[in-house]
Amino acid sequence: MNSRKILLMTFLSTLFLTACGQQVSKTPTSEVNLDNAHRHIKILASDEFAGRGPLTEGEKITIDYLAQQYRAMGLTGGNNGSFFQTVPMAKLTSDQSMMLTIGELEFRAGKDFTARTQQMDTDIKLNDSELVFVGYGINAPEYQWNDYRDIDVKDKTVIVLVNDPGFATQDDTLFTGNAMTYYGRWTYKYEEAARQGAKAVLIVHETAPAAYPWSVVESSNTGSKYTLVDDENNKSKLPIMGWIQHEATKQVFAQAGLDFDSLKHQAITRNFEPIPFKQTANLTLTTAIEHAESSNVLALIKGSKRPDETIIVSAHWDHFGTQQTPEGPKIYNGAIDNATGVAGTLEIARILMERHKIKPFERSILFANFTAEETGMIGSELFARGTVLPTKNIVGLLNIDGMNALDGVDYVLQYGKNMSELENYLEKAASKQQRHVKLDPRPQNGLFFRSDHFSLAKQGVPGLLFMSLGDTDPDYISHRYHKEADDYSPSWSLGGMQQEIDLIVDIASELAANDDWPKWKADSDFKKRRAEDMPGM
Repeated sequence: MNSRKILLMTFLSTLFLTACGQQVSKTPTSEVNLDNAHRHIKILASDEFAGRGPLTEGEKITIDYLAQQYRAMGLTGGNNGSFFQTVPMAKLTSDQSMMLTIGELEFRAGKDFTARTQQMDTDIKLNDSELVFVGYGINAPEYQWNDYRDIDVKDKTVIVLVNDPGFATQDDTLFTGNAMTYYGRWTYKYEEAARQGAKAVLIVHETAPAAYPWSVVESSNTGSKYTLVDDENNKSKLPIMGWIQHEATKQVFAQAGLDFDSLKHQAITRNFEPIPFKQTANLTLTTAIEHAESSNVLALIKGSKRPDETIIVSAHWDHFGTQQTPEGPKIYNGAIDNATGVAGTLEIARILMERHKIKPFERSILFANFTAEETGMIGSELFARGTVLPTKNIVGLLNIDGMNALDGVDYVLQYGKNMSELENYLEKAASKQQRHVKLDPRPQNGLFFRSDHFSLAKQGVPGLLFMSLGDTDPDYISHRYHKEADDYSPSWSLGGMQQEIDLIVDIASELAANDDWPKWKADSDFKKRRAEDMPGM
């Protein structure tokens, strides 16, 4: 055993003993202990956890820490007694020395574009791949919209705009106006292009419709990425998933004798027709592939009367790990995103377990800390397939992704509008705190589609998202979100975190004690999927 491993084991042992000794007291309490919250965030976001990257030594330290904390509180393993659910995945690391050539133009990886794949192919090439501009790249019959109308893009490279026409026009009668639909998400752009047979997609980055600067795109797509692997080695996935800088895009259009701004404006109408370019793209995407197993962490409070009916409280444990750079290693500690959320689940579990000891909940409560959320919600996607718990047994999901570490506020954010009856629980719990529900002030960002609850929603399970990424700290998104600077600060008051923990405890306690099954409100694919599990829902 080398000295580094000995040091890590000693560090962890000290943390476990300290946290366990201070966290579980002889006197049951249902009050939020902010010392606990501070301690958990500080530990999880420390350099010793190496940025909590999946399939790294940082993962082993993280999941062991979480299991130890849940066990010390008296919870049991949520996967047939085990605290872990194995998540087989591949780790894909693209060679960032690649160059993208379009006509006479050359673009550098990271600076001008990003490219990656989810296919199990170490060498994917664009050889004189024809370019086509397909507007927003949307095929949505319910909106009478098809950007792929009358065009064959098989084996071609398509350029698409981010977000959807509703945001671009601010027209409430077009899609859902300013509020992003799933058609605006980058994940959808890749999925639809793959269905159309495209070889590659380049999403045009613009900060306002994307909701984050290029630096976020770069940091999220140039390091190692992870994916589940199907029986066909992900051959149905898009071969090359890319982004391209706005200025680089304008150069590409100008080289073809086209005006980008003019064509972007044309793309907001239903009669837009795809534009083939008289130029081609060349790229060699070389990817190192490692197969390994990550883990979701699952901890259970078992219900006394209807243990199969389960409420889930979740927060992803992962962040971006440590990236090697010419200047040396960079550790992305992810203090807000999402050490605060994981610390929140631990404190909620402690409080609810103390309540359960006094008066047992009729239903079960499962705490789920998912892996690989940052690289495509992979851990929650596997969980949502019902491999541990059938979706028909899940009452609802309360998902945390970045908590307010600053002072409390007089509102609680609601993501999505008229989505499910869980919104009624949110309003009721907020009212008890003399707070009001505030609709997402940035619906154009599509946050409802960007965290683990969405994996469950696609399988029909209603959920609420608790997120405060930059809401009370405007500086956060531009300077710390998905950056090395997302570090813990002992000066945080955690007043907002205390409010949200109290609120989630209230909602989870009520659901675990009643026999309600919250329904989807609006007609949607989510509602249709729920009806497959539970006719009449």
